[in-house]
Amino acid sequence: MSYLKPLKGRLLIAEPSILNDSSFNRSIILITEHTEQNSVGFILNRPLEYTLQDLLPDIHSAFTIYQGGPVEQDNLYFVHKVPELIPESIEVDKGVFWGGNFEALKKLLNTNKLTKHDIRFFLGYSGWGQNQLNDELNLNSWFISENDLKNIFAEDDTSLWRNKILQKGGDYKIWANAPNDVNLN
Repeated sequence: MSYLKPLKGRLLIAEPSILNDSSFNRSIILITEHTEQNSVGFILNRPLEYTLQDLLPDIHSAFTIYQGGPVEQDNLYFVHKVPELIPESIEVDKGVFWGGNFEALKKLLNTNKLTKHDIRFFLGYSGWGQNQLNDELNLNSWFISENDLKNIFAEDDTSLWRNKILQKGGDYKIWANAPNDVNLN
């Protein structure tokens, strides 16, 4: 896999070298914005023990909430694939959209018009200031991958990082089977 630049729609994969980083250990992040000033994304493989209804009691939905990242963890964000149902959505990549009209979303959720294969909710986001992400890439904290996931909303959270590490190949294969806590090894 050649070196790719961070672009919206691509995946940011935590290198095994950052196993001691509690915020990003074994993370797969969907980059939703990348400009010269900043980068924004959401961790795809960190489900929390909360549901949407736990956080917003007026929404009758048991969708799992994911930890989007360490920034603004008191804010709820969402990524989806139904822009025709959620006006004001921002396209991230082919068939993947970020945000949109929250009132329209509430109606869809309360009438069971969406499934877990259509949308994912996040508390907080992952963000980098000017040059910060590039600096971390140069320090080998991350590598970039095309978003080759068939449906980011239906992926198995527990094996997502492992599968991307195996796909990278080479010495990465050793890390794919390492325990979550390397001190147990």
